[in-house]
Amino acid sequence: MRRTYTKNGGYTLNAANEIEGFLFKGVDAERHYHETGKFEYVNTGGYYHSLPGDLLRLFIDASADVQRAMGFQNEKDHPEVAPSQFEINYSYAEVVAAADTIQLYKLICRQIATKMGLTASFLPKPVVGVNGSGMHTNVSISKDGKNQFWDPKGEERMSPCAWEFVDRILTHGNDICLLLNSSVNAYRRLDPHFEAPNQLKASAVDRGSMVRIPLGNERSARVEVRPVAPDANPYMVLYSIFKTGMEGDIAAIENLRSAPRYLPDNIYDAMENFRESEWTSKLLGEVVKGRYLDLKQSAADRCPRLLGTYVKAPEVRYHHEIYNQFLWNMF
Repeated sequence: MRRTYTKNGGYTLNAANEIEGFLFKGVDAERHYHETGKFEYVNTGGYYHSLPGDLLRLFIDASADVQRAMGFQNEKDHPEVAPSQFEINYSYAEVVAAADTIQLYKLICRQIATKMGLTASFLPKPVVGVNGSGMHTNVSISKDGKNQFWDPKGEERMSPCAWEFVDRILTHGNDICLLLNSSVNAYRRLDPHFEAPNQLKASAVDRGSMVRIPLGNERSARVEVRPVAPDANPYMVLYSIFKTGMEGDIAAIENLRSAPRYLPDNIYDAMENFRESEWTSKLLGEVVKGRYLDLKQSAADRCPRLLGTYVKAPEVRYHHEIYNQFLWNMF
């Protein structure tokens, strides 16, 4: 069954993102990475590990205070699994506002870090050997104030509408991977040794699944798309997830939600999947699709083809497209 979602139909698209990042010593640590060849932690603790007066804790508290002052509905904040890693969670919003909030979140964190003489980095995998950073994207659809993903009698208490959404995401997971992981460095994170969500399946408990079904209720029932990198374009990410989940195809694959299929582990395979996909042509149009591929190819060509065992300087230097010549010269 294919549903038609229109504004006149009373549907609202909701999203909330769990954005992880690293806090490193020194200002502009990314900009100087080609000189130093390393990032220095401010904290060597792990998940929820912090003490009063700790730099990471002070940074998280200051960032959360600024976010609340700007209207963020903060829910929790804490150090993450890797050393010097953080996450500050906030409530969901309508999809365009949610994308704007991602940009504000990263800007606030970067500015607070700079004032502290530090760097907030949203590279997906700035340091090998530890967990990378993700931007888990929680989405739901409501109509006339009612969550369309909730069904107390459904599988995992999710409605048929929600499972159709999940199945379309899984069907097109490889097609849209380049939109969710747009940088060379992002593919270091999709490493199964570090809880990477690189498996094209859905699960309520398995952290390696592309789609997680969190425990929810009538208000909070949602779908969590886990492979999104924190340096991806938030507008393209949310557009591609919702458009795919609502209008994509459902593959005739037995056990679609648990089939042993995987996302690519390098940007070249991701580009090939994106290029060959009929769905991405429908999603973006041929002109925009071609331009996006050209940009990704240009970034990939600046970096070593094989990722290897340590982060290369070009991965850091070219993980964002910079068009402004003045800014580029500064970088």
